[in-house]
Amino acid sequence: MGNAVSACLSKYATFTGRASRSEYWFFFLFTLIIAVAAGIISALMGSELVGYALQAAFWIPGLAVSIRRMHDVDKSGWFILIPIYNFILTLTPGTVGPNRFDD
Repeated sequence: MGNAVSACLSKYATFTGRASRSEYWFFFLFTLIIAVAAGIISALMGSELVGYALQAAFWIPGLAVSIRRMHDVDKSGWFILIPIYNFILTLTPGTVGPNRFDD
């Protein structure tokens, strides 16, 4: 899990290349855990500032890993805008071998 999260954060705004299923879903799990912790902290503080700050910090890497995940299944990054099909693609195994999105 740690390698996937650090890979996503090291590619903070990299929208090219590919992201494996495990990289995508571990980053999703990491941001979910952070969001729950931020919600608890915000509730204790009585302010939504922590939640908004973390949401802003993880928005770009979340968008980048989603686009790279679409590239792994040989689809354009624009497919993240199609809700149900996007979800199905995130569960689909990536293209074996090189595809048009390899660096």
